[in-house]
Amino acid sequence: MLKDYFSLAFSNLKHRGLRSWLTMLGIFIGIAAVVSLISLGNGLESAVLGQFASLDADKLTVQNSGNGLGPPGATSIVALNSHDVDLIESVRGVDEVIPRLIRIVSVEYNKVKQFKYIADVPDDVKRAIIVDSLNVKIAEGRFLQDGDRKKVVLGSDFIDDSFDKPIRVGSNLKIQGENFEVIGILEKGSTFQINSVILMPTDDLKSILKIDDQIDLIVVQVENRDNLEQVSNEIERTLRKDRKEKLGEETFSVQTPLQSVSSISTVLNIINLIVSGIAAISLLIGGIGIANTMFTSVLERTKEIGIMKSIGAKNRDIMLIFIIESAFLGLVGGIIGAALGLALAFGISSLASSFLGGIELQVSISIPLIAGSILFSLALGLFFGLVPAYQASKLNPVEALRK
Repeated sequence: MLKDYFSLAFSNLKHRGLRSWLTMLGIFIGIAAVVSLISLGNGLESAVLGQFASLDADKLTVQNSGNGLGPPGATSIVALNSHDVDLIESVRGVDEVIPRLIRIVSVEYNKVKQFKYIADVPDDVKRAIIVDSLNVKIAEGRFLQDGDRKKVVLGSDFIDDSFDKPIRVGSNLKIQGENFEVIGILEKGSTFQINSVILMPTDDLKSILKIDDQIDLIVVQVENRDNLEQVSNEIERTLRKDRKEKLGEETFSVQTPLQSVSSISTVLNIINLIVSGIAAISLLIGGIGIANTMFTSVLERTKEIGIMKSIGAKNRDIMLIFIIESAFLGLVGGIIGAALGLALAFGISSLASSFLGGIELQVSISIPLIAGSILFSLALGLFFGLVPAYQASKLNPVEALRK
């Protein structure tokens, strides 16, 4: 008997093929949006959090605040300088303080000029700390050493960059009008900054940019990582007192790895929430479409329902047939929507990875998410089909045949 119910329900849907597909359109869109955007959102979270992988648990960073706009090196109300370095070194619990310079410079090679991201590399023990924090490895050549001058190490993106000629170890670049030899190329890293960076000895960078006592970023390594937050608060208090600034009006910021990860996770969660809300609206419209289609189907098949009842069909039989139809609309809409969502996610991932360079935007396939979306779509079809099915089951056979 149940097989006959399904056969009859599928036959009715097939008879109204175009209307059935149009009814499922809202479900397609809603489920596809949920699956693709949440899958991409999880992948994006992994990719973005990977950008903070270089922030070790025993290190924090001090930066210029200014107006909060622009990259390190941008104009600030009170720029960091060697005096701030001395103050931070005096804070209890600080093991090592490393001032950094991070700028944009002009790079010319093969008569092609571009603007690239550059960072300095200090000498001695501080260089080892920076290399460790950046988590970089050499793919070709060697890394910078004490005494190196007019030499640079490049990120992996320079190998395939648009200079119309490959850059290799031994190539000479003109940076800010001065010649530098490429002595090493880094392995591909997890961040686009590392993959596109130029690493240069601190003295050379200060010389070509004519930098005196100005610092863009200070890396602070603490003695005990368990005291990271305590040391961070003490650095803030010391700098605030020295600059005579009130709490909340600082011209600097002290950032810990935990704060960085927490901030980006909060932003991504908000994005996922907004996306889910938009998808929910689409699913609601799809559900209303199912209800509308089923109500129309009841009106069109009133005489058919009367005939079925006159030959012995009971109310529950009529109701079950219509519920199967509406559930099938939701189920098929969910399955196709999930498939479209995954296809869309992989397509966007491929395009984004091509344009974002170092960031590998992976699609996070969640079986519970896909199964849950399909089951939710099925439940949606059932829910919005209940009232039309009940209405069909309560039709008077005599009145139905008369109509």
